Amino acid sequence: MTRAAPLARFNPAQPGARGMKIAATGLLVAMAATYFTARAFEPAYPWLAWVKAFAEAGMVGGLADWFAVTALFRHPLGLPIPHTAIIPRNKDRIGEALANFLKSNFLIAPVVARRMRKLDLAAAAGRFLQAPQGEENRIRQGASRLIADIFEGLDDERLGGLVKTSIATRVRKMEVAPVLGGALASAINEERHVPMLEAAIRWTARALDANEGLIRDMVKKRTNWVLKLAGVDTRIGDSVIEGMRKLTVEMHTDPAHPVRVKIEQALADLANDLQRNPETQARVEEWKNQLLDNRSVGLWMDALWERAREAVIKAARNPDAALAGKLGEVLKSMGQSLEKDERIRAAINQFARRAVAGLAASYGSSIVTLVSDTIRSWDAQTITDRLESAVGRDLQYIRINGTLVGGSVGLLLHAFDTL
Repeated sequence: MTRAAPLARFNPAQPGARGMKIAATGLLVAMAATYFTARAFEPAYPWLAWVKAFAEAGMVGGLADWFAVTALFRHPLGLPIPHTAIIPRNKDRIGEALANFLKSNFLIAPVVARRMRKLDLAAAAGRFLQAPQGEENRIRQGASRLIADIFEGLDDERLGGLVKTSIATRVRKMEVAPVLGGALASAINEERHVPMLEAAIRWTARALDANEGLIRDMVKKRTNWVLKLAGVDTRIGDSVIEGMRKLTVEMHTDPAHPVRVKIEQALADLANDLQRNPETQARVEEWKNQLLDNRSVGLWMDALWERAREAVIKAARNPDAALAGKLGEVLKSMGQSLEKDERIRAAINQFARRAVAGLAASYGSSIVTLVSDTIRSWDAQTITDRLESAVGRDLQYIRINGTLVGGSVGLLLHAFDTL
């Protein structure tokens, strides 16, 4: 595997760690100075034996802890003493241990599911949707800008073609005849077809009035010259027009009119054929494919996509306007439902648990491998600096405590020996 370049190296002597290191080293030097001073003046001042005992034990404890802390990260004084520079020599094993820890405690599906049972994501989403205006403004504006930039940055022609192809493919795969038949049958059962039928009758009456002259001309053209001489063609035209006008009026006023009943029966038969007749369904599918292949439909879908794209960009560029008014009320209502409806909240949380647990089961091993490979690719100095930077301050506290505890123990031993 290609060796990765070292990451930006941390400075182990950060302000806090540097100060603690100076304090620990200074305390050790002070213990040494105190020891030698007390030893020099002890003959003249016997009570300095207590000070010497404290300083001597503190110096030993400080030196021991300095050696232990230094041995974790490097060779003390640069000497290749066995079992020192522990972290640089064992970085690969540390990486494996860290990766296994992540896998065992975080990236196993049952563990993830168990931990996520404590999280109520649905309620959190509900509170976010109900948040007063301004609290979620930054997130909303950032997401809106991202959406707008994506739609503006993508190749419009290619993206539009992809959308149209996807829609056309889905429509081609869908059998529209049973859907149309079911919709028509439902409309007939609920009598929702009656307003459309009456509108068609009214349209026929208006069309008859508007084309009365055309009907008379058609009758006159189809009447022989003998009848024309007798003026019968005019009376025939009047009769035809009057009969059709009477028919439309009767159909409009009489729901049980025979012609109207036949039309309704024809609609019911059509609904039945659309749902059950293979020949009718085949004809509808053929018409559907011809319609999708029509160039005018393609141009209409182009215009529809362009309007939708412009609407999305416009709304994303002005998220406050898009989420104002009724849409904002809808989102707030959704938030209230998420927070108060336990059934909906439980369903959403269960879906989230399963989704995250599925991701852990599918990609947990890959994440573990990534962690171990990344640590293995670091050079020894990089990982040493990273760990020392993270815990260096506490390690210097260990040196200070070791010095003071050692001195206290030395003082107790001197007291035991004296008394």
